Amino acid sequence: MNNSDSPRGKAADLRQWLAHLGATGRVAVIRDGVPLKHRLAAIAKRLDGKQAAFFPKPDGHAIPVVSGFMSRRAWIAEAMNVEQSALLAAFRRAADNPLPWREVAGADAPCQQVVHRDIDMQALLPIPTHSEHDNGPYITAGLVIARNPVTGVQNVSINRIQVHARDRMAILMLPRHLFAFYQQAEANDQPLDVAVVIGADPLTLLASQAITPIDHDELEIAGALHGRPLPVVKCLTSEVRVPASAEIVIEGKLLPRVREPEGPFGEFPKYYSARENREVIVVEAVTHRTNPIFHTIVPAEMEHLLLGSIPREATLLAHLQRSFPGVLDVHLSIGGVGRYHLFVKFTKRREGEPKNVILGAFGAHYDIKQVTVVDDDVDVHDPVQVEWAVATRFQADRDLIVIAGAQGSVLDPSTTVGMDGPNGEPAPAHQQGISAKMGLDATKPVSYHGHVFTKVRVPGEDEIDLDQEVVSGATVSWADSTARPA
Repeated sequence: MNNSDSPRGKAADLRQWLAHLGATGRVAVIRDGVPLKHRLAAIAKRLDGKQAAFFPKPDGHAIPVVSGFMSRRAWIAEAMNVEQSALLAAFRRAADNPLPWREVAGADAPCQQVVHRDIDMQALLPIPTHSEHDNGPYITAGLVIARNPVTGVQNVSINRIQVHARDRMAILMLPRHLFAFYQQAEANDQPLDVAVVIGADPLTLLASQAITPIDHDELEIAGALHGRPLPVVKCLTSEVRVPASAEIVIEGKLLPRVREPEGPFGEFPKYYSARENREVIVVEAVTHRTNPIFHTIVPAEMEHLLLGSIPREATLLAHLQRSFPGVLDVHLSIGGVGRYHLFVKFTKRREGEPKNVILGAFGAHYDIKQVTVVDDDVDVHDPVQVEWAVATRFQADRDLIVIAGAQGSVLDPSTTVGMDGPNGEPAPAHQQGISAKMGLDATKPVSYHGHVFTKVRVPGEDEIDLDQEVVSGATVSWADSTARPA
């Protein structure tokens, strides 16, 4: 791979990637002055999956906002310099072969060109309010980076962050690695240093969503995706290391034993999560590039769903293939919000195998709520083909698996229906996210009579080149049915 074709040539930082999209007609420049409350998100949503939206002066703010630059699967593959069919394998190779990052001095880090110590977050940054019932402005595309208080190894995640005061932000932490770090610090009555990175390059954004064991730094996966160690710089107020080429870095501390109201907020299942008391970040400094760009993700739209689903797909595929070599491909459907519904493409050799695959998938990630296994003649990325397989190869009395009372996603509103407390308050944490799981074996029998399960096809249909067959510009005289060349 020569340097001009390498991922770093297209996506070394956010600006290079935006320049590449802009040169190929995939960035829409929006008029000045678009309101940050609702209107900006509404415009970005209308362009979702078609063009990234660039807002030069939202609400008159000097810092521009961008959204939607990772809103197509093909664009993500393009940033990685692979075909879509090779996307999961390429991501998995990077996750399995991380590259330690390379530290640079602050003077060489664009993200520390400008430093702010007297913080008023909403005056300093153009933070949008997205959905109708959101409780104020939210940072939705911030990489939250923290160090394990015991080992010092970093973790990177994307968390929703509500900005509700000059220098205070409430954060939602699900029971994953960042929350484990915080619990360790809080147990010792210590704050946890964090950095919130806004405007990272596309590959670092993608790497942040990798499913890894604790104490695996996702910035090292970002380096592997780039094909070189990722340049990082030490924060000014802590030992946390952040991508040196990022646009904006918010440095702060997660306070021990402090909780403040956060929410409601429109989440990826396309519903609102409740207002609850959450952990709090106090901001100590903000650094950024000269003339920075603020990235926001419109919740529950394609950029949000794809950034979460593709790393999960890569992990699920590798996990299933270790036990079931017949697994060829997987897809977390967009209709299943990129988290809950998994389609598995499988070469079936023996009856009963698809049910084992279903059970293996449920054990791979607790978010998965429904698994559909289809044969190797079905494209799992085409929901019409998957539905066709269910319609013609599935019978509920013999091909359905239902598991009750399993752990699911706490953000799935159906998991807590009827489980509210006596005064209408949310159910206790240990009761939230209890989900039923459903598996569908939509594979045909291994052996069958005649052509009962033979898929209809026309000989030569895959070889047709319409450019050779269709007469460009020709017309028909409908009076005598005579074709006339252009």
